[in-house]
Amino acid sequence: MGRGLLQGIQSNVIFLGIASFLNDVSSEMIFPILPLFLTSVLGVGTAIVGLIEGVADSASSLLDILVGYWSDLRGGRKDFVIAGYSVSSLSKFGIALSTTWPLIFICRAADRIGKSVRTPPRDALIAASCAPSARGKAFGLHRAMDTMGAVVGPALAWLILSMMGGTSEAYRTVFLAAAIPAFLVIAVIFFFVKEPKKEKEPARMEKNSSRSSRPRFWDSLRQLSPRYKRFLLISCLFSLSYFSFALLIVRAGEAGVGVENILLVYILYNIVYALASTPIGQWSDKIGRKPVIAASFFLYALVLAGFVYVSALWQLALLFALYGIFVAADESVNKAYLADLSNEKTRGMALGAYSSAVGAVYLPASVLAGASWAAFGSGPTFLAAALVAAAAGVLMAVHMK
Repeated sequence: MGRGLLQGIQSNVIFLGIASFLNDVSSEMIFPILPLFLTSVLGVGTAIVGLIEGVADSASSLLDILVGYWSDLRGGRKDFVIAGYSVSSLSKFGIALSTTWPLIFICRAADRIGKSVRTPPRDALIAASCAPSARGKAFGLHRAMDTMGAVVGPALAWLILSMMGGTSEAYRTVFLAAAIPAFLVIAVIFFFVKEPKKEKEPARMEKNSSRSSRPRFWDSLRQLSPRYKRFLLISCLFSLSYFSFALLIVRAGEAGVGVENILLVYILYNIVYALASTPIGQWSDKIGRKPVIAASFFLYALVLAGFVYVSALWQLALLFALYGIFVAADESVNKAYLADLSNEKTRGMALGAYSSAVGAVYLPASVLAGASWAAFGSGPTFLAAALVAAAAGVLMAVHMK
């Protein structure tokens, strides 16, 4: 492609970014207001809301490693991506028709399973659709397009709700409207995303390798490099500090920031996240992934420490802006680094194993954080997490030297 931003990047990356943008528009129209729909319209308690979100997130992350492995065996990624987005699209339409919380529970879990089915193959497609020297930029561009959907989606939902009020019909109108971009995603993937061309093996090798080149699950795990495994361990340590985003919102409320201002800060966070993703990815292409990842761990530690002392809206806005920069690095540079540490035959497994491992740590991390908060207060909880994040940053800085 031409020089500049898109140099070294194939059209697949752009169309996958468009698909992610549309999907995030749909998701962010629904999920920020879904807890309010459950509590104010269906009349369920906060325990049910927590159950729905917790089980959905855990189910999705644990599937990533299996989906990554299956996509490596299959060789093709596109079918997995279409299947995953299709499940998520149908689940969102199901939410619009749901009249009881168990139905929403099923639809929410299905949406997250769809995410798990599409994400490792999609990320492997992105890695195969750009030059190795442009992977950080490619993943950063994808995250930027994805995150812009998190700005547009809530804005559209707010527009509909402000015109119709907080009635049951208004919520369902938002949910039905969200199904439109969700189904457009499937069309974009089907018509415009192509499987990257692979080098043809000699006929005899191809015949002999049809069985021997397909490692079993545990053999495929063992093929991942020692460098990859060390990075995975450091990432799992860091994930002990990376508790639920909802706890940051709770801390903001504890500091006296009103709900309407928290919504504005959330939009600011997504704008910064979107704007920072591509430049940070490009930066990692130039100076290397390790220093950028280590710096992001230290930045997160600084943000957590800041939340201990936050007391004003401007301070909260600054912290969420810094948090957006951290997430931009965490979501784009980490995936580019994982792609660097793996090859095409094991890339799905590498990306999936990472998601499953850190996802498995997130749940106990959030539970421990909640228990610590109840026992000792928010200050010691955030400071302890900051120390864990800083320790991971130190290990990352010396990692593989």
